[in-house]
Amino acid sequence: MIKKINDHGPSVENTVPASHATEKQIVLMSAILAGFITPFDGSAVNIALPTMGAEFHMNAISLSWVTTAYLLSSAMFLVPFGKIADIYGRKKVFLYGIAVFSLASLSMTMVGSAEMLIVGRVLQGLGSAMIFGTGIAMITSVYPPGERGKALGIYVTAVYIGLSTGPFLGGIMTQYLGWRSIFLVNVPIGLATILLILWKLKGEWAECREDRFDLKGSMIYGAAVVSLMYGFSVLPDIKGVSLIITGIIGTIIFILYEMRIPSPVLDISLMTKNRVFALSNLSALINYSATYAVTFLLSLDLQYTKGFTPEHAGFILMAQPVFQAMVSPLAGKMSDSIEPRLIASAGMALTAIGLFFLIFLSETTSIWYMVAILVVLGIGFGLFSSPNTNVIMSSVDRRFYGVASGMNGTMRLLGQMFSMGVAMMVFAVVVGPVEITPEYYPQFLTSLHYVFMLFTVFCIVGVFASFVRGRTIPPERSYPTRSCQNTER
Repeated sequence: MIKKINDHGPSVENTVPASHATEKQIVLMSAILAGFITPFDGSAVNIALPTMGAEFHMNAISLSWVTTAYLLSSAMFLVPFGKIADIYGRKKVFLYGIAVFSLASLSMTMVGSAEMLIVGRVLQGLGSAMIFGTGIAMITSVYPPGERGKALGIYVTAVYIGLSTGPFLGGIMTQYLGWRSIFLVNVPIGLATILLILWKLKGEWAECREDRFDLKGSMIYGAAVVSLMYGFSVLPDIKGVSLIITGIIGTIIFILYEMRIPSPVLDISLMTKNRVFALSNLSALINYSATYAVTFLLSLDLQYTKGFTPEHAGFILMAQPVFQAMVSPLAGKMSDSIEPRLIASAGMALTAIGLFFLIFLSETTSIWYMVAILVVLGIGFGLFSSPNTNVIMSSVDRRFYGVASGMNGTMRLLGQMFSMGVAMMVFAVVVGPVEITPEYYPQFLTSLHYVFMLFTVFCIVGVFASFVRGRTIPPERSYPTRSCQNTER
C-alpha cells in the first residue's frame, strides 16, 4: 500500500490501492540508476587516485582521505537519513540525495585544491547516504513479498555492475578524458533520475509522520560509527585501537540513550527483540568483513608475485563481480518462493569454501585456479546478498523501512573498513613497514595465508549466524516497538 500524504496536516493520511505496475517499474528504475552511479563512482575514483595525487601534489595520507572521507560521511548519515525518510517521506529524501550527489559530482569537476577535493567527497558521501538509506526502502514499499526478492536482486545487480565496470571504464576515462570526467558522468544520470521521479512518480511513503527526529541520538551514533570505521582504517596503530575503543563506548552510550527516549533514531527493540533482523544484519557485517579485501589482496598478488600489469590484473578480477551480477537477480527471485535464509546461508557457505582454497595460494598458482575461486566467490556472494537484503527488509514493519535500509548500508560500510583493517594489521605484523619487493614475497604470501584463514573463519561463523536467524517475520507480525505508535498500519 502507498501512503498518499496530505500536506494540509501532519497526521492526515489517505490510503490508496497498491502500486500499479508502471509505478513499481519507475521506482525500480530510479533505484537502479542511483544504485549504479554511486558504486561506479567509488570504484572508478580508486583507479584515478594516482592521477589526482599528481595534479594536487598529495602525499599517501592525504590521498587516502579522498576515499576515507566518502566512506565516513556515508556511514555517519545512513541511519539518520533513513529515519528522516520514514518521517518526512522516502521519495523526498531520495530526490534530495540524488540532487546533492549530482551537485557534489559537478563541483568535483571544478576543484582546484586537495582540500576542496576532500570536501567534495564528503558531500558526495552525504548524498550517497540519502540515496542508499531510501532506495531499498522505496523498492520494499511498492513491491509485495512475493515480488520483492526479484526486484531487490535486480537492484543489487545494478550495484555490482557499477562496482565491476568502475575500474575498467574509470581507467579509460582517466587516461583519455581526464579524472574529472568520472564525476561529470554522474550529472546527466542524476538529472535523468530526478526528472523521471518528478514527472512520473506521484506517490510518497512516510509511515512515521508523528515521530520527532532524534538529533542528539543521531549525533552520538555518527560519532561512534566514525570512530569505529576510522579506527579500523588505521589498524594496527595505537591510534586505531584507541578510536575503536572510543567507538565501542560511544555505541554503548547510544544504545542506552535510545532505550530511554520515545522517538529514537534507531529503535533498539529491532535489534533486541527481532532476532531475524539482528542476525541478518550481523550476517551482512560478517560477509563484507570476510570478502571486501579479497579483490585488493588478489590484485597485489597478481601484480607482485605473478607480474601482471594493473590492466590485466583488473580484467582477471572482474570474474567475481560479473558472476555476482549474473547470480544476484536469480537468487533474489528464488528468495520470493524459497526461504531466503536457506539461500543466503548456502551463499555464505560457498563463499567460505572459496576463501578456504585461497589459503593455498603460492607463486606457482595458476591463473585458472584463481579465476575458478573468483567465480565461486562471485556465485556465493550473489546468492547471499539479495536474499539477505530481502530478509532484512521483510522482517520489519513498513514504518521502519528507511531505518532498516540504513542499517543494511551501515553494515556494508563497517564490514568493508573492518576487512581492510584486518588485512593491514596482518601485513604490519608479518611484513612490516617495507616496500613489497621480490625478497619480501615469501612474507607477503604468508600474510595472504593468514588473512584468508581469518576470513574463512569469519564466513563459517557467518553461516551459523545466517542459518540460526529463523524464518522471515511477516510485516503484519513484526515485533512491537515504541516508535510510530500513532501511525496507521
